[in-house]
Amino acid sequence: MTVSLCVIAYNEEALIRGLLDDIASQTYPHELMEIVFVDNGSTDTTPALLSSFENLNPDFIRVCICTQEKSNQAHGWNTALSNAMGDVIIRIDAHARIPHNYVAECVKQLNEGENIVGGGRPCISVRNSEWDNTLLAAEECLFGSSIMGYRRKHEKKEYLSSLFHAAYKREVFSRVGGFNEFLGRTEDNEIHYRMRKAGFKFACCPEITSNQYIRNSFKGMLKQKYSNGYWIGLTLFVCPKCLSVLHFAPFCLVFGLIVFALLALIKGIAFPFWLLAAVYLIFDAAISISAFNYNGYNKTKPWLLLMFPALHLSYGIGTLIGIICGIPWRSKHPEKVSRDIIKQVKYTIRENTLE
Repeated sequence: MTVSLCVIAYNEEALIRGLLDDIASQTYPHELMEIVFVDNGSTDTTPALLSSFENLNPDFIRVCICTQEKSNQAHGWNTALSNAMGDVIIRIDAHARIPHNYVAECVKQLNEGENIVGGGRPCISVRNSEWDNTLLAAEECLFGSSIMGYRRKHEKKEYLSSLFHAAYKREVFSRVGGFNEFLGRTEDNEIHYRMRKAGFKFACCPEITSNQYIRNSFKGMLKQKYSNGYWIGLTLFVCPKCLSVLHFAPFCLVFGLIVFALLALIKGIAFPFWLLAAVYLIFDAAISISAFNYNGYNKTKPWLLLMFPALHLSYGIGTLIGIICGIPWRSKHPEKVSRDIIKQVKYTIRENTLE
């Protein structure tokens, strides 16, 4: 099988060097691999690093570097798909690391009959300071991130509703089309929903693993959670079935606090507000304490008691704002336009193949 390994990069000079080394050292035959980079309008040295990789690695079928003005992830992935010509398409984030046998293991599982494969994707931090270890504990804990199965390592093959850093047989995209470019951080949710509807299964294999770098500051983490929540709110107006109830848990917390606070102010009935706050804080304390020993205790771990509520409120407020903005946003992006873009990418993918 020929493989198209695709990476989208935007100002990733601080992290992408490690991934480029990982790609160059893949054990899968390089004469069966092409690398498709999409530079999303970087203003740092990322384009130079990609060009250097192309010059230093002539053993791949080709290294394709696509340059475009800054746009969202969905547009970047569609650009990659339109230029990818392999039998297998692998999507890897620029701020990630993959083991040397990653491509080989993905192809092995696809050859055994799967259509979409991937594995656990635990998070890692750039540095090894006490504070970074605490940020990592917040991101890796179910209470701080999500319950998605792909976030953790697996002991046996399981079929999940979604995967990260997945490998897809080409025909998967040929059948369902490309990414919905009107979606921001939820483009994965939407396209994976279409793939499940088309009958494809997501095989999470213990032999396959990768890592994702967390944000290197708490401010960056809060901004990420707000943006995630915001796009969950907007996606509710585009493809509600691609979202789960758990996506709205932080929103329910924020909405409940607002409603019960108004009830206390207007009617003087404060009990519901304090009950909700007390129940949440009990859970927060119990889970924060249980996370103290993640990768060893340090003096910054007690901050988790405040970090978890801040992350949940940021996500929930983002979802609330997304829902409020959803109706006028949806009216500006009629559904048929999204379908036209998906149909065009579907046609482009079907035409391009490696000889």
